[in-house]
Amino acid sequence: MSDYSFDTYSHLGIDTGGTFTDFVLLSNNKITIHKTLSTPDDPSRAILTGIKDMGLSKAVSNGQLVIVHGSTVATNAALERKGVKTVYVANKGLKDILTLARQTRTELYNLRPEPIAPPVPEALCLEVDCRVDASGNVLKSLNDQDLASLVEQISILKPESVAINLLFSFLDDTHEKKIESALPDALFVSRSSFVLPEYKEYERGIATWLNAWLGPKVDHYLSRLASELEGCSVSMMQSSGGTIAVDQAAKRTVNLLLSGPAGGLAATQFLGGLLDEDRFMTFDMGGTSTDVALLDGDIRLTNEGRIGPWPVAVPMVDMHTIGAGGGSLAWIDEGGMLQVGPESAGAYPGPACYGQGGLKPTVTDANVLLGRLRPNAFLGGGMALDITAAENAIKPLADAMGISILEAASGIITIANEHMNRALRTISIQRGYNPEHFRLCCFGGAGGLHVCALADSMGMSKAIVPIHGGVLSAFGMLVAPHERQLSKTAIQLLSDAENMMAIFDEMAEKGRRELVEENVSVADISVKYSVDLRYKGQSFTLNLPWGSLSDLARDFHALHLDRYGHDMDRAVEMVTLRVAVTSPGLSLVLQSPELGGQVFSEDACIYGYEQPVPVLYRTQLTEGEHVKGPLLIVEKVSTTMVELGWTVTCDRYGNLLIDRLDEAG
Repeated sequence: MSDYSFDTYSHLGIDTGGTFTDFVLLSNNKITIHKTLSTPDDPSRAILTGIKDMGLSKAVSNGQLVIVHGSTVATNAALERKGVKTVYVANKGLKDILTLARQTRTELYNLRPEPIAPPVPEALCLEVDCRVDASGNVLKSLNDQDLASLVEQISILKPESVAINLLFSFLDDTHEKKIESALPDALFVSRSSFVLPEYKEYERGIATWLNAWLGPKVDHYLSRLASELEGCSVSMMQSSGGTIAVDQAAKRTVNLLLSGPAGGLAATQFLGGLLDEDRFMTFDMGGTSTDVALLDGDIRLTNEGRIGPWPVAVPMVDMHTIGAGGGSLAWIDEGGMLQVGPESAGAYPGPACYGQGGLKPTVTDANVLLGRLRPNAFLGGGMALDITAAENAIKPLADAMGISILEAASGIITIANEHMNRALRTISIQRGYNPEHFRLCCFGGAGGLHVCALADSMGMSKAIVPIHGGVLSAFGMLVAPHERQLSKTAIQLLSDAENMMAIFDEMAEKGRRELVEENVSVADISVKYSVDLRYKGQSFTLNLPWGSLSDLARDFHALHLDRYGHDMDRAVEMVTLRVAVTSPGLSLVLQSPELGGQVFSEDACIYGYEQPVPVLYRTQLTEGEHVKGPLLIVEKVSTTMVELGWTVTCDRYGNLLIDRLDEAG
């Protein structure tokens, strides 16, 4: 492809996944999409390859691209336990907090659980003899001799990073700052009063340690990427669904753990505005994993997320992730039962049908054999699929189970669907939501193949495959807001909380300064205050928008009654103040796609259907035309299977609205 020539700035969203790296370019209000295989050993190589393939090299050289990137670097490093050597600094007598954790068992009835390695080896846990009490009073100051001794111990250990987590640092961060300033500039230092100034020393400590443990790797990656893209504006997607400038992102590595998946929710919210709908259940099925979430108005955030075995108490989109993607491996367990995932074939060698030497069966191989993926239309014809390789991969499973290859392939799809169904139930029915009141929104390269089956299993009657659904997370990078989520614990009775505005305003001003440094106009910045409340004596909180104290107390009682089925005649306690500082993302008007209304070009023999199923190219659909299933709809970056009993309509923006036919239909 020849290089683009731009008169003005253009915007590029990039989502690095486990199998593919997705690109969405917005130039002169025209969208161009692209996919390339990821390079897990160095994700920046796939990014630079995609930029070259899209003809954007000159635009990069001229600094004419505004890039927003969602990365799995932090996530993968955490899951693979490939952080850097990190020293953990705590108060005297408290260096074992991260090892002791909450002493809860992941398997309640397993009396011989596998031992879990501590986050930080004992030899790297150090102590300092200073203390602040629960009211913020300094009980014992950190003297120069103790500080010098600490610095010497760290020097001997030669770590790459240091995590500082002192008691009640959210009330007085003097000691943490004093330690930070005494350490060499070459060390990557994270202090809890910056990363997560909230109560609960274990959760705060884990967040601070993760930030330090992963920070140098992310910093190295981002520095290299920024160097390759020098002159261009580069931002990162945060786990909360907003963006942050690349030069600030490494300081907040722990806020990047759901960087990519958050983009899909930002895009779904944007599309909801176009459709005048705000209730969606989403599933993002990529090559390695599937992420599910529920949108009921605004994107829901949680501070009770997890990465691997560790809690992540920083704000992130409320999402449930499972190891079921197109590249998930199928295997037989010790009991002779067919299983799917969580191990994945990844980008290389990938599924057997990719023809890159993969020998193990995957969900994608099963879809190919069942006729649901067209070998000549994958990635717009840019990547041929090898049916014979897929057969050879699945045949050992079929032989082991004494069934045909097609029956084995169908079983793989059934199990993958059941995994995703279970995940969707977790974020809906188990939380009191009726799936029938939501539209199922699927995206990711593999999502459209499973959307009708999942909607059926959830009792849902409507779904949507968004325009550019195969790269929707990259699209979401473009429309996501600039954002900072700030918090500070200030525990006291709500009735005594008149003096909180000064703390709110201080956090808001900090967020404004950071956004202004990213060239955001002050006039475009909006601020929202909220507070975590609980009954005095409780451990868990509910978050409500800040308002008058009497209104807050009334609303808390009502919300507690609605959420838990009862309220209490007990004093309400304020725990943590929260501030969201945001600026709108890119103002984008989706253009109506060029639609044709041509005749069907081919048929496909699909397992489970006696008659051949029509194959339709997405550009052949006419706006407003209703087409009944079964049929396959193919496009450059994804394929959609419209099952029998469903009908599909293309709206003015190119979204596929899929609805269950009534009995008369």
